[in-house]
Amino acid sequence: MKEKLKQIFIGDKTGLGPHKLILLGLQHTFTMFGATVLVPILTGLDVSVALFMAGLSTLIFHSITKGKVPVFLGSSFAFIAPIILVSNKFGMEYALGGIVVAGVIYIIFSTIMKFIGPERLLKLFPPIVTGPIIAIIGLMLANIAITQATDNWWLAFISFAAIATISIFAQGFLKLIPIMCGIVIGYVVGAISGNVDFVPISSSQLIGIPNFTLAKFNLEAILIVAPVTIATMAEHIGDMVAIKEITGKDIFRDPGLNRTLMGDGVGEVISGMFGGPAITTYSENVGVITLTKVYHPIVMRIAALFAILLSFFPMVAAIIGSIPLGVIGGASIILFGMITAIGFRIMIENKIDLKDSRNLIVIATIMIFGLGGSMISFGNIELGGVGLAAIIGVFLNRILPEKEEEFTGVIEHADPNVRIDYDEEGM
Repeated sequence: MKEKLKQIFIGDKTGLGPHKLILLGLQHTFTMFGATVLVPILTGLDVSVALFMAGLSTLIFHSITKGKVPVFLGSSFAFIAPIILVSNKFGMEYALGGIVVAGVIYIIFSTIMKFIGPERLLKLFPPIVTGPIIAIIGLMLANIAITQATDNWWLAFISFAAIATISIFAQGFLKLIPIMCGIVIGYVVGAISGNVDFVPISSSQLIGIPNFTLAKFNLEAILIVAPVTIATMAEHIGDMVAIKEITGKDIFRDPGLNRTLMGDGVGEVISGMFGGPAITTYSENVGVITLTKVYHPIVMRIAALFAILLSFFPMVAAIIGSIPLGVIGGASIILFGMITAIGFRIMIENKIDLKDSRNLIVIATIMIFGLGGSMISFGNIELGGVGLAAIIGVFLNRILPEKEEEFTGVIEHADPNVRIDYDEEGM
């Protein structure tokens, strides 16, 4: 068992070597950093705890999924509103209790999934449903990318141009780290031009201990926070479908959707129990693996270790946090666009007939409900965005008559451009 864990967390069969793997992991750390620390900034949670829990939850996820799924877990934006509401009314500890229960719901659902198998879920989420859902995930993030870029459009253009140029024209290892290169180039230009604020760096401590807090439980608080899980589960499934398409690996069956849900849930329980935010799979990092075609899960585990390390070095975190929003925006335009493109690619590769009125109705309805800001309330429970769009899409796809034979859950087309792969043991 000890040797197995050592192989899962340390083993390297990519052929890249430790130095290159570290740089690839650091690239994913840059990618997840902004969103992960923004959630605690907006809600009042501790930033260092959020970083620590993002890293720890990612390692837990990889352990539960046998190290086979290239995923990074970070702070979930879906829980921001209920966390603020509960913390103002009852206190932050009770918001954390709601997060813990949300994680328990994941675990319960994953247990059910183990017994019913992935086939039934795949019938509910064929390409005509998952394609638009994944596209929605990217398009919903588009406003964030543009808002960031608006902070400084010329810095956004510099980082965008650097990333695009390196991704298209670079050779060798440099082609695998376009995001990091674009951010570094943008940061240097920003520093030279006086667009980097160094005050937070000089005022931060070099070493510090995260301010862990124990969760408390209250039924009313739980009913406000926990139901958001419905929406994040839909996003989780969408991310898993995207990763399945990108890597060509049937992760729904091996290691299994029940394990990915379990990993997400256990990470969320531990995060909430000790003062961290709700945890979710990060579409931003899915965008990175789409761009770089480096799919080996070990890179995500290295990024997780960096996140944990950063939680004990506030000054280093402050340096990363000083990257101008415009620079991040330039990178986000590419990353979020990649996610959207994956959704459309799924529909194209599975030959969804867009001349068929039935198919157009299903796709159009999913897109409008997902992007239109719709929200349905059931008492304290609110459902909108990706979660509502997914439920409506599944419903329409099941009730509207279908001309073609029923989808079996098998996606025949895999990405032919895989550069770095991993074997059946996730190594």
